[in-house]
Amino acid sequence: MSATKSYICIDLKSFYASVECVERGLDPMNTNLVVADPDRTDKTICLAITPAMKKLGIKNRCRVFEIPRGVDYIMAEPRMQKYIEYSANIYGLYLNYVSKDDIHVYSIDEVFIDVTNYLRLYDKTAKEFASMIIGDIKKKYGIQATAGIGTNLYLAKIAMDIIAKHEDNFIGCLDEWIYRQTLWEHRPLRDFWRIGPATEKALSKIGIYTMGDIARTDEEILYKKFGVDAELLIDHAFGREPVTIADIKRYKPSSRSISSGQVLSRDYSFEEAKVIIKEMIYQICLDMEREKIKTRSISIYIGYSRHSGAIPARGTAGLIEMSNSYEEIIGEVMKVYNRINSSGLPIRKISISCNAILSVEDDRQIKINFNEKNERKKKNSQKIVIDIKDKFGLNSVFKAIDLKEEATGLERNGQIGGHKSGH
Repeated sequence: MSATKSYICIDLKSFYASVECVERGLDPMNTNLVVADPDRTDKTICLAITPAMKKLGIKNRCRVFEIPRGVDYIMAEPRMQKYIEYSANIYGLYLNYVSKDDIHVYSIDEVFIDVTNYLRLYDKTAKEFASMIIGDIKKKYGIQATAGIGTNLYLAKIAMDIIAKHEDNFIGCLDEWIYRQTLWEHRPLRDFWRIGPATEKALSKIGIYTMGDIARTDEEILYKKFGVDAELLIDHAFGREPVTIADIKRYKPSSRSISSGQVLSRDYSFEEAKVIIKEMIYQICLDMEREKIKTRSISIYIGYSRHSGAIPARGTAGLIEMSNSYEEIIGEVMKVYNRINSSGLPIRKISISCNAILSVEDDRQIKINFNEKNERKKKNSQKIVIDIKDKFGLNSVFKAIDLKEEATGLERNGQIGGHKSGH
């Protein structure tokens, strides 16, 4: 494959499940194992299943009760800290071959690498380079990786997602010409990166079912249907992607937000959910204080039990001044909660987002009558709590509300990404 650029996309196959197999001295390619919390109901989602179970037709991210009866398998409790350690070690392995400036970490188990300037150095083709790295991962960590090679980031990702899984060497290769020749008629469209079920459904309504269909469709029709998002669809239909890893490294968002969300283990009443919101706001305020940032507004999302059939409730609390003070924020948030959630329906999901984030220093420059003494006094208690938590652990200091039966804060402090951290 000749091109001015060579990218490799590497995915650690069934990562969580593979780690659990390796830790048990088992081969994930022929062991039936699922990663799921045994303390939850059989409706809990499996975070990962081994390739051996996928060969049986079992879908990844299925619920435990969806695993066919008669299939014997090991259930491994999630250990998020262990997976982070493996991921960090494997990232260190990548650094043995390339600079961090040429690596983009896409997720805990997936990276993009720009190998353009390394092929001559190692005297290898892109396929040989990819084979060397995934072979090293297998040798040192026992985890099978798949790799996609492309002349841009998109093609590398598609080569990995669609082609590599069918290759004996777990490596797929694409350039724009091969892509159009081999994948223009591929179905379903949701197999392609950045096309979800909703977009696939919207395309089908106008008679588009493949990437080739998109490429052959009048662009005006696509722009009318999808707006500016049509540009991405059109570029990807032709296998084009102008963004590089260097572009990603240089990118700085014009604004940022900080958010927290959780799916509750059961239906919560109106009053019980108040406890969760207070816990979440308190933790967010500590996080903002730690990062030296403030917010101008806080958005809250309430998702009801699916059995209620109710539309989620949303609202935003605006602040008079930028703040990260729990005392200043919680009252405004509760006003919004009381206003948007007067139905009394059972609550199952809560998300909170702080918008219009600004650094503390920037906020000081904006304020004309800034009183540093009062500001310092107001924040002193949050700083003390942060110092104690950093030294002695997240649960070393907590509010009385955290001891309520419906509270989840203490339990969540022992989790990573909503799952048990393990050891």
